[in-house]
Amino acid sequence: MMDAEALVFVVDDDAPLRASLQNLLRSVGLRVEAFASAQEFLCSTRPEVPGCLVLDVRLPGLSGLELQQRLVEGDLAIPIIFITGHGDIPMTVQAMKAGAVAFLPKPFRDQELLDAIQQALARDRTAREQWAQREALRRRYRTLTPRERDVMALVVAGLLNKQVAGELGTSEAAVKVHRQHVMAKMGAGSLAALVRMADRLGIPTPPL
Repeated sequence: MMDAEALVFVVDDDAPLRASLQNLLRSVGLRVEAFASAQEFLCSTRPEVPGCLVLDVRLPGLSGLELQQRLVEGDLAIPIIFITGHGDIPMTVQAMKAGAVAFLPKPFRDQELLDAIQQALARDRTAREQWAQREALRRRYRTLTPRERDVMALVVAGLLNKQVAGELGTSEAAVKVHRQHVMAKMGAGSLAALVRMADRLGIPTPPL
């Protein structure tokens, strides 16, 4: 089943093919927006819903591969399915190394494209969920005081409360209180959970 909330972008300068792809995707319940050039796509607004890009390799102006590179450099991640009538192995390798979901030579079967789109939307949905989880962690981390952040960094590095106190020049009792606050604010039910959170946040382990 396709995701009715999802949005598929089609970028191809072949007008009849664009119309055909729009009809195909709408027939399976997908929303679709089509563009004749990479520049048109870059000027468009992307809503915050799962999406993917069906992209022709050869386009007037900015090529499909150049658009892919532009999106990567701009941190505008979106799963890409390349379609082309002029593909070759180096081109395919370049696209796949840069993260493309699929590289379909024209003419391709409708089901091939639909399968690739389903895979691309699943990838984007997972990426969005992971981003949302990391953002929730960041929000919780921002509620910590500077001292609580110091305590968290030392605790996840494996130090005992007494050792943390020695590093910070405070009492073990104070460290215990800070540690309790850290666990509560971060929503960590165990030290292992806190360590995993620190890893996802990219908190560096202080040199000891």
